[in-house]
Amino acid sequence: MKRILTTLSFLTLAIICHAQITIGISEETLQQIKTSFKKDASTKAIINASTNTDVKPMILNRENAGKNDHYFSNQVKTKGITNQKQSGRCWLFSSLNVLKPLMLDKLQTDDFEFSENYSFFWDQLEKSNLFLDIIIATKAKPMDDKTVDWLFKNPIGDGGQWACFVDVASKYGLVPATVMPETFQSNSTSSMSSILARKLREDGLILREMAAKQATPDVLSKKKVEMLSDIYRILVISLGEPPEKFSWRYKKKDGTISETKSYTPLSFYSEVVGVKLSDYIMLMNDPTRDYFKLYEVQFDGNMSKGTTWKYINLPTDSIKKFAINSIKDNQALYFSCDVGKQLNSTEGILDVDNYDYESFYGVKFGMDKTKRIKSFDSGSSHGMALVGVDLNDKGKANKWMLENSWGADKGHNGYLTMTDQWFDEYMFRMVIQKKYISEKTVQLLTQKAELLPPWDPMFLPEE
Repeated sequence: MKRILTTLSFLTLAIICHAQITIGISEETLQQIKTSFKKDASTKAIINASTNTDVKPMILNRENAGKNDHYFSNQVKTKGITNQKQSGRCWLFSSLNVLKPLMLDKLQTDDFEFSENYSFFWDQLEKSNLFLDIIIATKAKPMDDKTVDWLFKNPIGDGGQWACFVDVASKYGLVPATVMPETFQSNSTSSMSSILARKLREDGLILREMAAKQATPDVLSKKKVEMLSDIYRILVISLGEPPEKFSWRYKKKDGTISETKSYTPLSFYSEVVGVKLSDYIMLMNDPTRDYFKLYEVQFDGNMSKGTTWKYINLPTDSIKKFAINSIKDNQALYFSCDVGKQLNSTEGILDVDNYDYESFYGVKFGMDKTKRIKSFDSGSSHGMALVGVDLNDKGKANKWMLENSWGADKGHNGYLTMTDQWFDEYMFRMVIQKKYISEKTVQLLTQKAELLPPWDPMFLPEE
């Protein structure tokens, strides 16, 4: 009886204490918040507008209209706008668009495009193999280990970066667009990506189960080959089978047709393209980390034992200086950024003053680049080719020109104009030939790179 009374007393006390606890925002705090809101005539007008139409056109800064033209003092000679359509292959389009001006000049033609579909096929097969290899390597770790958890959440995707392109081109070569054209699935990758991810997750679990039953490395390796055969079949059905040999000719500027020649993808790369990709270096502007240091990102590639994502972290002023050297020499650069921030897509202008959020909402937005990165508010989301710069009489950049891969009907005839201030705030990565970089900077490549995890906020793949 005493025990029952004690229990009842405890429950009564718990109920009383619970009644005194405020769930969520207290009434006092809520009244304070409500009192802070002043619904004057201007605010009422803003509410009426905001609740009935899209906000973005209303916050477009009229005072900024007409301040940026699309003229550039220095511009890489290139032609033709590509279109990645509903795919996350901007990194691949950008990489190939870096090489395109070299091809146009070398072949003396106005019409050339590489096959993105060909390179994408091998990227996806190699990424599948990389995933399965890492699954085998981490077979002893529990499923809730952070690395294993990350792997199963991100088995494959259509995003990537420059290092992925380097390995694919070096191993499998390149082909013209006419040799392996785009397909519906390459232009709209979500369905295929979902199927591949599902199959790889299933295969990853099977390999872990086999390893738990003491399967030997040879047995696991043999099973992996069977799994990759299924992935290859899915890719061929979706993208077509890559050619082993092909014949090709093209039309020159003077209207003549070149002779037809036969190539393999690798011979086309070595004989016709002839670019040494190992001469290109990735630079980064990440103010959350020390400058003038070398960093490497774990697992961020598409091949086992392949090229790692290794970069030198530099202030933007240094990166700009090297970029100007390259553009003046008619060499395009791989450029990645947070393209969605302050983009006037109609005019094709990237300017920090394009949209006035503060005046519209009456709220201060005060994060700098460092804080935006740390809080996951900003990161590299898109890759393009940097092809122009407008210099003032002191040799400083006013604005920059980007060749996009969203089609010629987007932006300014397929291009984007970026102000120098926007460059500082939202540029993250650039790839440039080392001959345009100072020797002191190149020497930083001899450092032992600091290894960073693939889930870091700075290292989402470009899409």
